[in-house]
Amino acid sequence: MLHATLWVIGALTSFCLMAIGARELNSQIGIFQILFFRSIVGLLVLLPIMFLSKKSNSLLPKRIKLHLVRNLFHFAGQYGWFLGIGLLPLATVFAIEFTVPLWTIIISYFFLKESITVRKVIAVLLGILGVIVIVQPSLEVARYGSLMVLGAAICYAFSHVATKSLSNTENPISIIFMMCLIQAPLGLLLFIEGWTTPAGIQWLWLVIIGVTALSAHYCMTKAMQHAEVTFVVTMDMFRLPLISLIGVLLYAEHFSVALILGMLLIVAGNSVNIYGKENRP
Repeated sequence: MLHATLWVIGALTSFCLMAIGARELNSQIGIFQILFFRSIVGLLVLLPIMFLSKKSNSLLPKRIKLHLVRNLFHFAGQYGWFLGIGLLPLATVFAIEFTVPLWTIIISYFFLKESITVRKVIAVLLGILGVIVIVQPSLEVARYGSLMVLGAAICYAFSHVATKSLSNTENPISIIFMMCLIQAPLGLLLFIEGWTTPAGIQWLWLVIIGVTALSAHYCMTKAMQHAEVTFVVTMDMFRLPLISLIGVLLYAEHFSVALILGMLLIVAGNSVNIYGKENRP
């Protein structure tokens, strides 16, 4: 259990550093350019690993079309997430992002023919109620940012469903490599006319975003190898108070009653789904 805890701490640190990097680069470098550099850093890290792997043949992708579909949704989700980071308190972004498992339930029903149970319906309703409680600010820009992050969460859910299907035939490293390979030219095409040459510490934040994007997923995968999924997901929920504390200390953000209530509803929805699944005979 200690190993799993350490891996989850690595994932939490990675997610929070990525969010800080996105906030620090906000309004300095365009989002598409950030996503391009994120993919390039990922390729630079993964290519030597794949080259030195003794099972390099198993890393070759087998379902190119599904990789393309997955990464279109993932790219759109990333754009909405990075945009939200610049418009909303960090805690709000992470709270809305935690609805991803709930949207995944709905999408899996239509595309993977997974069953819808009373437990899943309750989980989704709690999550939707949590979002409604959170997405109610009076400022139009804040409402716009909330809806963009909500759209990102739905795109991430589509990406997760595609990943689940790909995991039946593809190596995890292959899935991550194709993510970087496909999304790099997407980012390049969308920012090519608005290039901003990074300077000084901006380069450091770009590298941090690229590395933590990989390390977060790797740490979560390793954690699940050492402990049950329920333990890992429960630990992952500490992202909410942790990023909230970071927002308060670094960016003078504050909690609202609506945000706290919405967080609790979303966490409750995820808990109903996760623990109900774990307790099935």
